[in-house]
Amino acid sequence: MIRLSRVGARKQPHYRVVVIEKDRARDGRSIEVVGTYNPRTNPATVDFKRDRIDYWTSKGAQLSDRVEKLLANAPAAEAVPAA
Repeated sequence: MIRLSRVGARKQPHYRVVVIEKDRARDGRSIEVVGTYNPRTNPATVDFKRDRIDYWTSKGAQLSDRVEKLLANAPAAEAVPAA
């Protein structure tokens, strides 16, 4: 499952987007960190490793509802022209 894991101080949330087994605790040991989400900035900062998310979803990982919404709203990475 690809979901959010909370880090940061009390009342200052910051989240990691992690690949983790579905039955583990929210902040349990993850397999891989595939992004970050900071809701405290204006606008909220979202950073994904899209190639790794695509890899894990091809292996059968499911996105949580919140991660799916963040991915849909995140601006698509612009293609860098080859030199």
